[in-house]
Amino acid sequence: MLFIFDWDGTLSDSTGTITQAMQQSARDLGWQPPEDHQVHNIIGLGMPEALARLFPDRTAHEHVQLRHHYAENYLAADLAQPAKLFPVVMETLTHLREQGHQLTVATGKSRRGLDRVLKAMDLDTFFHGSRCADETASKPHPLMLQELLEQFRVHQHDAVMIGDTEYDMDMGRRAEMARIAVSYGAHHIDRLRPFGPELCMDGFGELLSWHRL
Repeated sequence: MLFIFDWDGTLSDSTGTITQAMQQSARDLGWQPPEDHQVHNIIGLGMPEALARLFPDRTAHEHVQLRHHYAENYLAADLAQPAKLFPVVMETLTHLREQGHQLTVATGKSRRGLDRVLKAMDLDTFFHGSRCADETASKPHPLMLQELLEQFRVHQHDAVMIGDTEYDMDMGRRAEMARIAVSYGAHHIDRLRPFGPELCMDGFGELLSWHRL
C-alpha cells in the first residue's frame, strides 16, 4: 500500500507555529493580522493560493513581501521551539514501513521547507518520496497524488491519502483514492466527513486499525 501523508497538522504539530508566523508577518508590514481560524483555514494550500485567500485585497508584490517575512518568522519560531510529531506518529510509521508499505508526503510546504524540517528531525531518508506545493499544483488539485502514483507505479486503489484538512480530502477524492481523516488538525472533522473518509482518527495510532491493513 502507498501511504500519502499530509505534513502540517497530520504528522507534525505545527499549526500553532504557522499561525503565529503568519500573524507576525502581517504585523511586520503594518497589516491587520488574520485571526487564528482564518490562518487555520488556509493551512495545506500552497503559499500563493493561501495568501490570495488571506489577503485578497493586496497586490502580488505585497504578497511577495509577506512571503519573505513569513519564511523568516517561521524559521525563527521553529528554531526556538521546533515543532514535534504528534504522539505515536513515529512508532506507527515505523510499523508500516517494517510491514513493507511505502510512505510518502504530500504537503503545502515548499521543497526547501520540507527538506529542512525532515533533516532537523533526522527523517531525510525515512520517507520513500514526497511532493511539495512549489513543485507541482497546490491542493486540492490531485496532481501531486497522481505524480506519486506514477513514480511508484501504484494504482490509485492501492493508495490512501491521510490528512487533516478538506483540501487533503478533496484532493484524494479527485484522485479517486481512499481517504483517511484526522480530527486533531487545522480543520474541524465535520468539514472532512462530507468527503467520505474511510476512517476518522482522533489519534494517529488508530491508523493501524484501518480495515485494509
